[in-house]
Order: sequence, then structure tokens, then C-alpha cells
Amino acid sequence: MGKTTYKRLQGSQSLRQRLLLATLSSTPILVEDIRADETWPGLRPHEVSFLRLLEKLCDDCVVEINETGTKLKYKPGIVMGGRNLVHDCGISRSIGYFLEPLLLLGLFAKKPLSIRLKGITNDSKDPSIDTFQSTTLRILRRFGVPSEGLQLRIESRGAPPHGGGEVVLAIPTVQSINAITWTDEGMVKRIRGVTFSTRVSPQFENTMTYSARGIFNCLLPDVHIASDHKSGPQAGKSPGYGISLVAETTSGCFISADTAVSYVLREETAQFEDQDNELSPPEDVGKQIASVLLGEIEQGGVVDSTHQGLLFLLCALCPPDISKVRVGKLSPYGMETLRNIRDFLGVKFVIKPDPSTGTVLLTCMGCGLRNLSRKVS
Repeated sequence: MGKTTYKRLQGSQSLRQRLLLATLSSTPILVEDIRADETWPGLRPHEVSFLRLLEKLCDDCVVEINETGTKLKYKPGIVMGGRNLVHDCGISRSIGYFLEPLLLLGLFAKKPLSIRLKGITNDSKDPSIDTFQSTTLRILRRFGVPSEGLQLRIESRGAPPHGGGEVVLAIPTVQSINAITWTDEGMVKRIRGVTFSTRVSPQFENTMTYSARGIFNCLLPDVHIASDHKSGPQAGKSPGYGISLVAETTSGCFISADTAVSYVLREETAQFEDQDNELSPPEDVGKQIASVLLGEIEQGGVVDSTHQGLLFLLCALCPPDISKVRVGKLSPYGMETLRNIRDFLGVKFVIKPDPSTGTVLLTCMGCGLRNLSRKVS
């Protein structure tokens, strides 16, 4: 056995993505100075939970964390996948935080993956479960991922701070994904959405729908927003409500925006922060998220700003062929993703602004990642 050479990294930024790329490219990493200067140094609970998830998915992976949590050694193993796995995502970040890397790992696993994730399904930080259902899975299909076996099912909802939600994710394995040219955004032809509420009056959903529709109906006739009121055990452990919207274009692009409103637990005192303040009224929530969606559409591009990172990752993992995509203004997360892709996969994107539309065209040659461990039937 030769000595393992670790790629040395500093700091906590984009740790989740670095771990994902380290696993896909089989690169051992050593991350130092993780929040070393902060009051609470070291790894956060959701980062530790993500490492535990990697241990469940991968065979032979090694995770070493020092006592203060400021230094992490990670040696990736073979992504095995498997059926009927269960993971508790905790309550410091929502299930959405874990889903994006899970989707990519599942595609390149040895066996198809089905996993039950427990925790928070909708919050204001990460994309909601509804956005994954309506938009993210459709982006994967663009790259040739088969619809068969690709599924995300909501068993129960969970709002912050106590969660209590459960979802079941199934991902098929692929040999490789397809390179794409995807530069035509098209025109918006319809808007779909879903509101949710847990442990509050279902009337909140009607109000959000009414105020969101008030904005969209001036612009196009085909607007439909469903409602999903949960009660009893399916409503999780905390009151909350929110809305997820998606605009579908004539060229088959899906642009999404979502938000959720709930009480926040202040860490030091374990008291509800908003207990005295009222939560945002549902009417304002509906209007606000409708405006956010219109802003995303105005920016242009084939995906919204939250999906830029995933889009670039998929392009970089394609066979050695040219992929070309158009996005609106590059988001900070998108830019960070491009840097990580360059560092781990050696894939560089050619970035060309298109002044006539205010959008950006990105072209790259895929790294040719193939799923060598997949069982060929």
C-alpha cells in the first residue's frame, strides 16, 4: 500500500461540494482551519451529518475529525448506493442541503439508491422538496437520466425549528450522462406551484395563492397553484407555511423560486426568536415569492440562480464532449462551483457574456466520468 496523498484545503466554504467532488473524483482531502477563528469553531452539525451520510453510501471511506472539529481528513471510497437506507438529516439545515449531492452520488453508484431522509422539508435557506420535485429532477432528465426509477416522494412535511418531515428519494444508476447544448430559454407559457401549511390554518394557503395569482394573472392566463395542507403526524413538529413556484417555458426550461415561513430557534438560549414578533403574513409571502420568480425570469438563462451549481456540475461530469449552456447573472454559488470543478476535475469553462440579452454563455469539455462500478445487467 502506497502512502495516501491528500489534497490540502483551507476553511469551511463550500465544504459539502468539496466532499462531493472529492468522492466523485476519488481525491483524498485534508481540510484545515474550519472556522478556527469563530466563537464556535469547527464543523457544524449539518456538515457532520453529511459526512455520516457519505459513510452510509460509500464502502471503504475514511473520515477523521480532530477534537475541536477544525481539521478534517476524508478519504473517499466506492459509492455503493443500496436500497432502503435511512438517514436523519438533523434540524440545523433542511433536507434540501443533502439532496443536491445525493442526486449526483446516486447516479454514479454501484447499485440504484433508495433512501428515506428525515428532518426539515421546507425552510428559507435551502431549496424546498417541492422545487426538487418540480425543477431539479427535470434538469437531470435533460442530461439523459432515465425517468424510470427517479422519484422523490413526500411522506410528511417538517418546518423549522423541530422538523419532523420525511421524504423518500430513489435514483437510478447511469453509465455516464449526456453532453448538452442548452441555450434557448424560450418564453414562459405557464406557471405552476404548490403551497403548504403545517399546524396552522389552511386558510393561509388560500391567501398566499390569491396574492401570488394577483401578480401573475396580469401577465399570463395559465396559472395553477395547488395546496398541500398537512395535519396530524404528517404535519411534522412545528408550525409553518410556504410556497414554491415554477415557470415553464416554451423550450422546456423550468425556473423556480420558493420560500417558507416558520419560527427560528435561537441557539444560545433555545428560545423561539419570533415568538414575540408575528410571522410574515401569508399575503406578503405570496407577493414576495411571485416577485422573486419574475426577477429570476427577467435575468434570463435556462435555469434559475439556485440551480446554476448543479447545472455546471452536470456539464463537467459529461463525456469528453462539448456542453454549452446559458445562464443569467452568475450567482456566488455558481462561481464557487466553477472554481471547485476546476480544482477537482480539471475542467475549465469558457465564459462569454452576451451583451444583447445580459446573459452568460458557458462552454466546457466534460471530464468523462464513467460509472465503472455499476452492475451491467
